[in-house]
Amino acid sequence: MGASEERFMRVSPINRWLLYLVLVPGIVILAALGMFFFAVFLGLFAIAAVGFWLRLWWVRRKLEGPAAAAVVEDEYQVIEDAEIIEIKTNKMGRD
Repeated sequence: MGASEERFMRVSPINRWLLYLVLVPGIVILAALGMFFFAVFLGLFAIAAVGFWLRLWWVRRKLEGPAAAAVVEDEYQVIEDAEIIEIKTNKMGRD
């Protein structure tokens, strides 16, 4: 008996069918559990995303304030030439 000799085990057809009867339902149950947990995770992610979006919307609404909601329409004038007036004040009390 050398190291290169291989041994084959013969499996009877009954044992093979029993293996299939156990393996196939096990794989189906694991696949169903995987889909269930994926659906739960996806639902929780969707709820968190909606909550995050609502929070951002609320904060932006608060930051804009009531002044941003009311648009004031008024007349305006275009100033073409403007003079710069410089006022100097003496901090020592003298002019």
